Amino acid sequence: MNLKGSLPLLILHNLSQAPSHGYAIAKHIKDTTNGILDFKEGTLYPTLHGMEKQGLVEKYKEVVNGRARNYYRLTDKGHQMLASELEEWHAFTRAVNTVLEGTS
Repeated sequence: MNLKGSLPLLILHNLSQAPSHGYAIAKHIKDTTNGILDFKEGTLYPTLHGMEKQGLVEKYKEVVNGRARNYYRLTDKGHQMLASELEEWHAFTRAVNTVLEGTS
């Protein structure tokens, strides 16, 4: 299951914890959600590249075990976007839960 529009928020949150590379981001999301959210490379990397173009994340290279990897970290703009997106997400989920639970 991949709720449309949730990946950028999940990436921002993941990178707010520590810089990471794409595979580790996808694995963390999948493992944390017991496989319910499973974003493939064809979705993850274009999203990361778009976020880089928007100035939300920045890419840098790091050599691990003799292999160069692209790592990503949040920019100040990315931290601001995360805070804004979290507010919107919580408002959205409260509204949906209100409808589903039949309360106001």
